[in-house]
Amino acid sequence: MLSPMTLLRAWRGRRAALWSLLANTLLAVIKLVAGILGNSYALIADAIESMCDIFSSVIVWSGLTIAAVPPDAEHPYGHGKAEPLAAVAAALMLLAAALGIAIEATREILLPHHAPEPFTLLVLLGVVAAKETLFRTVFKVGAEIDSTAVKTDAWHHRSDALTSAAAAIGIAVALLGGKGYESADDWAALFATAIIATNGWRLLKPAVDDLMDRLPNPALLQKAMQIAASCEGVKAAEKHWIRKVGFNYYFDVHIQVDPAMNITEAHRISHLVKDRIQAQCPEIAGVLIHIEPYVEEKRN
Repeated sequence: MLSPMTLLRAWRGRRAALWSLLANTLLAVIKLVAGILGNSYALIADAIESMCDIFSSVIVWSGLTIAAVPPDAEHPYGHGKAEPLAAVAAALMLLAAALGIAIEATREILLPHHAPEPFTLLVLLGVVAAKETLFRTVFKVGAEIDSTAVKTDAWHHRSDALTSAAAAIGIAVALLGGKGYESADDWAALFATAIIATNGWRLLKPAVDDLMDRLPNPALLQKAMQIAASCEGVKAAEKHWIRKVGFNYYFDVHIQVDPAMNITEAHRISHLVKDRIQAQCPEIAGVLIHIEPYVEEKRN
C-alpha cells in the first residue's frame, strides 16, 4: 500500500497536469485562430506546439495516475515507472513537434506570402506572459514532489513561452520591415524549433536515467547510510544502493553485527535500522537489509 505522502504527491502532480491541459487547450485554440486569421505561420507553429503540449499533459496525467496505483502481485515495487515513462513520451513529443515545425517553416520561407496582421503580435505577448506563469507554477510543484514527469510538463510551458517570444520578434520585424520582410515570422518559427528540440533532448535524459536506475539522489543515499551506521548493534554499514521508482526510493544496505549474536537479535536490529531510516526519510518506501558478521580485519 502506498504511503499517504506518496498519494498526496501523486494527487498534486495530477492536479498540476490537469491545469496544464486546460491552459494548453485554451491557448492552442486562441493561437491557431489568430494565426490563420492573422496570416502568421509563426503563430500557427506555436499553436501546433501547444497542441503537442495538450497530448503531453494527457500523457503526464495518465502516467501519474498509473504511478499512484498500489503494488500488486505482478508489480511488487508498484507502478512508479509509469512516471518516467510519461516523461520520456512527453520529451519525444517535443522533439517530434520541433521536426514538424522546422519542415513547415522552411516550406513557408520558400513560398511568397503576405506579412502577418498587427494583432497577432498582441496575442503572442499575452501568450508569453501566460506560459511563463504556468512554467513557474508547474515546475515548483514538480520540484516539491520530485516528479520528473511534472517538471518535464513544466518545461513544455517554458518552451512554448520561448517559441512565442521568438514568434513575436519575427512578427515585429515583418511589420516594421515592410515589403521584403514578410518571411521574418517564419524564420522566427524555424529558430524556435532549435529551442524546442534542445528542451526535448534535455528533458529526455533524466527520464531515461530514472528508467535505467541511475543513482538518483546521492544526498539521500548518504543520509540513509549514516542512519543505518548509527543504530545500536550495528558495527558497520557498507555496500549500499538506492533507486527511484516513481515518487518513491528503495534502499539496499549490508550491515555488520556481532558474529556471536543470535539470529533473533540480528533480525531485531535489521528492523530497527529499517524503521529509523523510513521514519527520518519518508520518501524511502522500502529498505532491504543484508546481515553480515562483523570481522575486525575488514576495518583495518
